Amino acid sequence: MGIHQKPAWLEAMYHEKFFAPCPYHESAKKNEKNVCCLDCCTSICPHCVPAHRSHRLLQIRRYVYHEVVRLEDLERLMDCSGVQAYTINSAKVVFIKKRPQNRQFKGSGNYCTSCDRSLQEPFIHCSLSCKVDFVLKHYRDLSPFLKKCKTLVLGPDFLIPQDADDMMTNSDEPMSWSSGSGGGGSGSSSSSSGSENMSSMMMVAPPTCPQKIVRKKRSGLIYVWSRSTSTATNYDDGKVSDEDMATSMSRRKGVPQRSPLC
Repeated sequence: MGIHQKPAWLEAMYHEKFFAPCPYHESAKKNEKNVCCLDCCTSICPHCVPAHRSHRLLQIRRYVYHEVVRLEDLERLMDCSGVQAYTINSAKVVFIKKRPQNRQFKGSGNYCTSCDRSLQEPFIHCSLSCKVDFVLKHYRDLSPFLKKCKTLVLGPDFLIPQDADDMMTNSDEPMSWSSGSGGGGSGSSSSSSGSENMSSMMMVAPPTCPQKIVRKKRSGLIYVWSRSTSTATNYDDGKVSDEDMATSMSRRKGVPQRSPLC
């Protein structure tokens, strides 16, 4: 990198379009490109992260409709002294691009060296881009402010929904109880075992459950549980208990009547 030149990863942070749908995962959920691969100098989505697992990855966030990065991550790549940081969810972030502000006059106070934005003491830059332009204008060389960073991983709060999305897109049938066990059996055996487990769970429903629930005064719970119990007994002996249903319905509170006027 020569004089007046910026590193390729920094140019990618400026010109890449983040938070746009990933063209490689158009049908997947959560496909917004919110990660910058510093080795490939491109923007990727969470579904692309496994393919760039050994690369330096930087998560891009949003704050007040602007793209920001965590100060802790950016300080591993570059000297961020003089750049004003903001707090989001107990984490300090720095704006990537300039945020020009139209001002007719300047009062007393601290302002950005590039876009004249009002800042707090002792900061003199409101974004990463403002500091880079200031350094190149006055020092003509950015290399003394860059740091050597060989590894940069995503934070623990970054979630990769690839496994869940692949399971939903690859299976056309509804999931059974045994589909998430992760065993080595075939799909047909897992689905059949899941249906058997469901039927066995319904057949072994204790007959004393409706008596306990009937004692409650909420008619909605009584009706729902009595229907589920009658379905379970239908699997068992093919008989439906109408007496339990009638008892449940009869325990409903009657219509309130107003007392006669004296």
